[in-house]
Amino acid sequence: MAVPLVIDTDTAQDDCVALLVGLLDPAADLRAITMVAGNVGFDQQVRNAFMTLNAAGGRDVPVYLGSRRPLVREWVSAENVHGDGSGGLRMDQDGLEARGEHAVDALVRMAAESPGELSVVAIGPLTNIAAAVIKDPAFAGNVKTLYVMGGSNNGRGNITAAAEFNFYVDPEAAKAVFAAGFDITVVPWDPLTLKQAVFGQDRLDRIAALGTPLARFFTRICGPTLEFDRSVGIDGTTHPDSLTAAVLLHPELVRAASRYHVDVETAGELTRGYSAMSWGVHGLEPNARVVEEIDAEGFFDYVLELLSRDTDPPRAVSGL
Repeated sequence: MAVPLVIDTDTAQDDCVALLVGLLDPAADLRAITMVAGNVGFDQQVRNAFMTLNAAGGRDVPVYLGSRRPLVREWVSAENVHGDGSGGLRMDQDGLEARGEHAVDALVRMAAESPGELSVVAIGPLTNIAAAVIKDPAFAGNVKTLYVMGGSNNGRGNITAAAEFNFYVDPEAAKAVFAAGFDITVVPWDPLTLKQAVFGQDRLDRIAALGTPLARFFTRICGPTLEFDRSVGIDGTTHPDSLTAAVLLHPELVRAASRYHVDVETAGELTRGYSAMSWGVHGLEPNARVVEEIDAEGFFDYVLELLSRDTDPPRAVSGL
């Protein structure tokens, strides 16, 4: 049976690949895409989401616009990493419109309509998720499971030495989400992305050799991020967001996971957004399952198979 899910995203680079997972994997029943301020300019993120729907063959999945800034802070972008998030691709978007309902309202409504059935994959800052809890305290209990791409397991960050981007952008939201009572699975930046969800040149060449519209789309959107990653010593493209969606749908990709008490630093001058993950010796009650190891080869094979599908995008995309 397909998994009912919503993807909450700040669509750029690997977020687009995560959307392809939700759109094309038969194990997924993607009910909606909700947008949150994060990687690049909000309106550009929306354009990237519609471009990804087109790449998947013009799928008609509702898009809802959510929080355009963090709960209490100014927005911080990652445009220095992702550019516009689409590798400069352009598509005529006439007639493509998001739904009128706010993303937070849509999340609350969908979870309440099917309590205990809907999973949420949150691959951007957690602003929408925290706002949904504020709006409806029953939201956390109505969501079956929340998969979060964020933080590092007591490891290095990717925007500061201490913090991963999603938690750094809205640490107050992340802190609130981990205290809200969700059934949470965390896919952290370190060690998973840095060690197991990186596609080096050999793998990128195998993807490019597919020659499908999806493979060309992947290569283009990942180009700017690949350049940045190499400039900071990561020899390949990074795929934490698509990994987060994939492990929800295919739990066999998880080789090791443990229960942790996860909290997020909001006040530290040097540690804003740091995820403190206590492994059970500090007298703290676990509030999340943290993935510690994945089947890296199995994950790459999964993405390769996904991108090998021959879709028929209904709109022309300039740059492909």
